[in-house]
Amino acid sequence: MSAYVIGLDYGTDSVRAVLLDTESGEELASAVYKYPRWKKRLFCDASGNRFRQHPLDHIEGLEETIKGVIAKSKVKGADVKGICIDTTGSSPVPVSKDGTPLALQDEFKENPNAMMVLWKDHTAIKEANEINELAENWGGENFTKYEGGIYSSEWFWAKIVHIIREDDNVKNSAYTWMEHCDLMTYHIIDNQDLKSFKRSRCAAGHKAMWHESWGGLPSEDFLNRLDPYLGKLRGRLYNETYTSDEVAGNLSKEWADKLGLTTDCVVAVGTFDAHSGAVGAKIDKHTLVRVMGTSTCDIIVSSKEVIADKTVRGICGQVDGSVIPGFIGLEAGQSAFGDLLAWFKDVLSWPIDNLVLNSEILSSEQKNNLKSEIENNFIRKLSEQAEDIELSESIPIALDWINGRRTPDANQELKSAISNLSLGTKAPHIFKALINAICFGSKEIVDRFEQEGVKIDSVIGIGGVARKSPFIMQTLANVLKKPIKIAKSDEAPALGAAIYASVAAGIFSNVIEASKTLGSDFEAEYHPEDAKISEYENLMEAYKELSSFIDKKTNRKSLNNEFQL
Repeated sequence: MSAYVIGLDYGTDSVRAVLLDTESGEELASAVYKYPRWKKRLFCDASGNRFRQHPLDHIEGLEETIKGVIAKSKVKGADVKGICIDTTGSSPVPVSKDGTPLALQDEFKENPNAMMVLWKDHTAIKEANEINELAENWGGENFTKYEGGIYSSEWFWAKIVHIIREDDNVKNSAYTWMEHCDLMTYHIIDNQDLKSFKRSRCAAGHKAMWHESWGGLPSEDFLNRLDPYLGKLRGRLYNETYTSDEVAGNLSKEWADKLGLTTDCVVAVGTFDAHSGAVGAKIDKHTLVRVMGTSTCDIIVSSKEVIADKTVRGICGQVDGSVIPGFIGLEAGQSAFGDLLAWFKDVLSWPIDNLVLNSEILSSEQKNNLKSEIENNFIRKLSEQAEDIELSESIPIALDWINGRRTPDANQELKSAISNLSLGTKAPHIFKALINAICFGSKEIVDRFEQEGVKIDSVIGIGGVARKSPFIMQTLANVLKKPIKIAKSDEAPALGAAIYASVAAGIFSNVIEASKTLGSDFEAEYHPEDAKISEYENLMEAYKELSSFIDKKTNRKSLNNEFQL
């Protein structure tokens, strides 16, 4: 009998579903839903690093995309055996005692603090600094040691502390908090008991300082020293966590009826997009999987024997079972990858959007046609001209910290910078500098892993940037001095989620077997160009010099601010 599974991938801008035939491995259908409220940038303030999303965008997207793949594939609902949900993270949501997001209550429906706090929200920099200070100096266990030794403003506890100090109403109304991947899983299953609900090992271990060696989450004593609210909250969270090959529950009757599925369909424990993406790309030992979108996440798996008790400095965590059960999953990444190029595109588009497209000389039809033509050619033209610039020519040096630095050594206070500008610098020169910057930032991550004894032989690239930009991928291969394979699937995270669902549904016995059978093939491979390596090494040294200068300047500024206070 045919058996199908669905992977649901919540990205920054949209959610996509993939329906997978578990016998042939064929992706039978996919559907994408762009968040309408997010598209209008409701509840966000980019100048203040505030990025929030309304849960209705996610709930509506779930229904739309799953119905979409069922309709396209014409698969019988009874033949869909499993669903798994992956999301961005850390993206916590305040919820009531029955697990309902506060934002779904009339009182909070327009309150940004009641929304999901998106991964790239950096309003909690001060709170993250407090956590790091306390972890090092309180005299007990350093709860950050399995998360690279530095806690980030992008993560669970820092965001909660920021919200509850800013908004008493949310603080007093939120019974508990849930990661996005947990919330969406809980929302559609039959088990509506928050106490017994199976929370994601991936989310808890990488973002909430959960570790089995100290019995779960950080101690109540530690959390009370941050804020007494957190000590009380700890008892309303969880002790145990679960890997995504396990069943969280069966699809509820309400959602089975709504989606055209059955209550026999199991729902796997939730996970993060980068981790499921690595599974979808057939991750193997000594292979770095780079999930390249608005930001990047870099995923490696290692055997317990190799990693042992070693803690890797300055990364985003090492967690038993977060990627493949039985292996240690290690995560790093850059806070901006595609976002850096999108920022530059927005800067260059200002005269077009504000002058050309507002011109009274052009008709509405001409404006629409012109806008479409520019959209289709903007990055392609820049890439073509940037690629033609010789490395021996004077090229600016840029930093990739437009949204702070995730790894190595998280510091969201850092800003980007560009040096070596001249009257000969044109837009393609700056674009090439930005491409170099995101590749140099990637090299810093690879170097840190290797300095810490984590072996990397090859790299797999997944995501839109990896598939659509040979220029970027060849530059990355030259900078990393390693071969890079590109996953063929457009939907590697959703594919990985579907693979987890196939194991939870009992179709495959383990994630490794399922990944080898159902994971993406590769469509391209890039190798380092020996003739260009030394020139990129020189540019990399200039990148390091600028990095050091900006890093020191930022630290001096922080110290001065503390002194003034």
